[in-house]
Amino acid sequence: MRHQAVVIGAGFGGLACAIILASKGWKVKVLERQQAPGGKLQRIQREGYTFDRGLSSITMPHMFRSLFEKAGADLEDYIGLYELEPRSRNIFADGSVVDMSRDAEKMKDQISTFSPTDALQYESFLRESAELYQLSEEHFMNRLLSNWKEKANPAMLRNFLRARPATSLQSLLRRYFNHPNTLAMLSRYLTVAGSSPQQSPSIFALLGHVEARMGVHGVRGGTYSIVEAMVRLALELGVEIITGSEAKHIAVRKGRVAGVESDSGFYGTDTVIAAGDLLTMNRDLLDEKDRPSMRDDKIRSYKLSHSSFVLLAGVPRQYSKLLHHTIFFPESYTREFQEIFEYGQPPRHPALYVCHSGYSEKGLAPEGSSNLYISAKVPYLTPLTDWEKEAKAYGENILSDLQNYGLTDIDKYDVMELYTPQNIAADTLAYKGSAYGISYNSLRQTFFRPGHRSKDVEGLWFVGGIGYFGGSTPLVTLAGRLVGEYIDAYKV
Repeated sequence: MRHQAVVIGAGFGGLACAIILASKGWKVKVLERQQAPGGKLQRIQREGYTFDRGLSSITMPHMFRSLFEKAGADLEDYIGLYELEPRSRNIFADGSVVDMSRDAEKMKDQISTFSPTDALQYESFLRESAELYQLSEEHFMNRLLSNWKEKANPAMLRNFLRARPATSLQSLLRRYFNHPNTLAMLSRYLTVAGSSPQQSPSIFALLGHVEARMGVHGVRGGTYSIVEAMVRLALELGVEIITGSEAKHIAVRKGRVAGVESDSGFYGTDTVIAAGDLLTMNRDLLDEKDRPSMRDDKIRSYKLSHSSFVLLAGVPRQYSKLLHHTIFFPESYTREFQEIFEYGQPPRHPALYVCHSGYSEKGLAPEGSSNLYISAKVPYLTPLTDWEKEAKAYGENILSDLQNYGLTDIDKYDVMELYTPQNIAADTLAYKGSAYGISYNSLRQTFFRPGHRSKDVEGLWFVGGIGYFGGSTPLVTLAGRLVGEYIDAYKV
């Protein structure tokens, strides 16, 4: 073994980094405080119902395929992917329905039922979305941009300006569309960044191309099967994964990592990859004197992403309205972002995302039943909401909205579990329970994010939802791979 590394956190980023380092001959230990790997994604099984609590769909599967190929393996030997067509169903307050499809003509036909002028603009939007994706993939996605020299070279700056950083996603969409249904449907993509379409840059329009053209995929056995596949590959490569082991402190000597103190012992190393929430990792694991560029007041100054309120509902019936992915939009989608980011209040009638993976795969729920993952966007933790007191009532409010949308008797469930921002913070140590950490609700926080390499501590790296295009699982996985390759190449 040439080198040793300790990874804190067995989420997608941490596992990806561990896989790459191990494939290059490193001895790697992964410390995970939960009882199972997966980070925010966990498998929950109750009374014959199987739920994925967290990630519920896969886009950009080539990101996972590339990780496995880099480690000398074939993704298809580990998991079974299937493409969803339609990708998702969008149901609007006026009763309109759009099933997102790879077929642009089908999309135009559906959009034309409520806005013929928007329908005429759909393909033009897709072309710009594809151009933004190509620009991002060629110049931003596959680079760590770990220092100012990389960020400030003239070619990088030219491409940065081509991305129109000062234009919001909502402003770009309004160049093409006018109807609130179309605007809501195509601004929903910012869910993967936990941010507001009114405040976040237009670069996120690339997600229209990702979903419509590149596809949305399901995973046999549920999305947790990807975690199991990554764990299996890591173990085959010699990675040691220690679950139920919480990191307590990152030891620093003379400005360099010296090891990790955990409740299972001290692990000495000069290379540590902190694969959890960057803000929490800095605040809780490093002495403030060792992180002058990320002091406590700096941590408190960041604008955070929204959080999530989740219901896992096992219901002894099925619903014809639901596909694998279904989104119910309220009358005013824009009001939701005001309530979350301006008022800090859970939306009274939020957009509701429902994943019914049993729609695509039998065996995830009893015969004739539905395993429903229901999610609403809510603010990160603030004193304005006491989730211990308010979770039950808010869950009942969501079920009432779904009944009004036509999911009758959804309140007559076999299984019901609620998962609040408070639970997210407790289980995953996400800072203030935010779902995606630092938000993209400003130009600075989008394009000038904390780097994957610590500015203060030599040998310390961060992997998580801190990249330039959101905390989506494929991009976190990509970041883990890139960090691993960078560490090995430069032997830092």
